[in-house]
Amino acid sequence: SQKYTAIGMLGKATDTLDATGKVTEEKPYDQVTKGDLENVLQKFTGDIMQVPPLYSALKKDGERLSTLMKRGEAVEAKPARPVRVYSLSLQQFQPPLFTLDVECGGGFYVRSLVNDIGKELSTCATVQELTRTKQGPFTLEEHALQEDKWTIDEIARSLEHTALLLGEPARKKLKTEHPGETAVICE
Repeated sequence: SQKYTAIGMLGKATDTLDATGKVTEEKPYDQVTKGDLENVLQKFTGDIMQVPPLYSALKKDGERLSTLMKRGEAVEAKPARPVRVYSLSLQQFQPPLFTLDVECGGGFYVRSLVNDIGKELSTCATVQELTRTKQGPFTLEEHALQEDKWTIDEIARSLEHTALLLGEPARKKLKTEHPGETAVICE
């Protein structure tokens, strides 16, 4: 599973479904309450159908849809597909901004979720900021190597810890030029 913290903005839609895109629509959002938003989130929890965004890594004829879109080529939306949302909660609501915590399975697009939430609330919404906080067994808090520790020794120690997390079958020990040292490679 993956976890994300997403900051969405009500009242604006973009072609990319995030802050990098061109605004395609603006709608009032004054009517949306915290309770409305919390109630809508229930509709997007569990096994749901989701249409992936046009600006995505999905491919058509071997090329990413996002590449085709940037070239100005016509791209048809992919059909809705099943995805899983393990948990979805509202962390903060300060209109027009709202913050979500999302835990989901693979193939899920938070940008599509925020867009769909906007539509469900009779307005529109786009992602302003997105942070992946967990991928499989790795969390941002526990496993991210802070910039002040970007040294060869710290990176090696971090990789060794990662190999231990993945378990013995995912590790190979290689002989090095120096006796007594072992290199670890994660597959």
